[in-house]
Amino acid sequence: MRLHRSFKAAAAAGALLLVSGCGLFTESDASSSAYGLNPPDLKAQSKLGKTEGQVNLIAWAGYVEDGSNDPKTDWVSSFEQRTGCQVKSKVAASSDEMVKLMKTGNYDAVSASGDASLRLIASGDAAPVNTDLVPNYQDVFFGLKKQAWNSFDGKPYGIPHGRGANLLMYNTQQVKTAPTSWSAVFDDASPYKGHVTAYDSPIYIADAALYLRETQPGLNIENPYALDQDQFDAAVALLKDQNANVGEYWNDYLKEVSAFKSGDSTVGTTWQVIANLAADEGAKVKAVLPIEGATGWSDTWMISAKAKHPNCAYKWMNWIISPKVNAEVAEYYGEAPSNIKACDEISDDAFCDTYHATDEGYWKDIAFWTTPIEQCLDGRTEVKCVPYAKWVQAWTEIKG
Repeated sequence: MRLHRSFKAAAAAGALLLVSGCGLFTESDASSSAYGLNPPDLKAQSKLGKTEGQVNLIAWAGYVEDGSNDPKTDWVSSFEQRTGCQVKSKVAASSDEMVKLMKTGNYDAVSASGDASLRLIASGDAAPVNTDLVPNYQDVFFGLKKQAWNSFDGKPYGIPHGRGANLLMYNTQQVKTAPTSWSAVFDDASPYKGHVTAYDSPIYIADAALYLRETQPGLNIENPYALDQDQFDAAVALLKDQNANVGEYWNDYLKEVSAFKSGDSTVGTTWQVIANLAADEGAKVKAVLPIEGATGWSDTWMISAKAKHPNCAYKWMNWIISPKVNAEVAEYYGEAPSNIKACDEISDDAFCDTYHATDEGYWKDIAFWTTPIEQCLDGRTEVKCVPYAKWVQAWTEIKG
């Protein structure tokens, strides 16, 4: 679960970074083709036809706003007026729900996170995307293009929407020495027993694996989403130990803000927008990117292989990453935009600095959510890796 409702973030002070940093214009060769994933041989749409008058979307809360939640927040009405495509949207509470809804064939597109996208590719529920039909794609940060979670065999399977990191937040009054490592919630968590918080999702197992990658090199973990049985067991064991110190597993940003304000939570995982909101509401908190790096999320608009309104879906994908709209969504939701030009449109000059939108060096330390599959995502062929279904089973055991 990502959010129960949408909100506008209050960004911290800072200077806007210029779009000239290292790596912004260097496209990655990463692709899931090297990892043994074998989806159906589907073809991308070759050209746009007449719009169908409607588009049915599955989205995270805050991604498809029509003014009904906030009269000042509406990028749907303009889209409908320009294209004639009436938007019908379904807010999903989790990646698992998104996958289930896409399988019905009743929706044209979905804003999938990396813990869902490979499942949709592998099952044939998502079709490849012809980026030539999405003119604004040319301005998407290259660090988001053709990545392992949104491509296969060199083919894009979606249009990147935005990105964020899973950070370490702590109460500055209760944690006297500022933490710099995830050890604060794992090996050194006992001083905060009952006041540690962690993200409530099976994909959080990757956070433990990322920490073990740096602290137990003998495990030979390269990719926290590609874990053989021994590596997986070590991550699960670490999380079971952590469970004794966890006071709350969060999946609602309001609950985390409240817990840090009341003192019920002292240290744990967060997003930048939650840290900003908690600080704005009086909580004495800071959020940091630990020395081990972090996991993160990058959402991708994917088109259904069974789309009944594919032309409107393509129009939507181009609209949602257009500079002004992408800026509005990023600022309202609280994430780094995917369009390089969006930072010129954001009303808060400090926003893109706060969310590291143009700092590709920052994102190199982020392991973006990717669906674990049996074919090891790190390229190993001599072993099988633990698939996501077993991550789900293990998560239930971890939480007890």
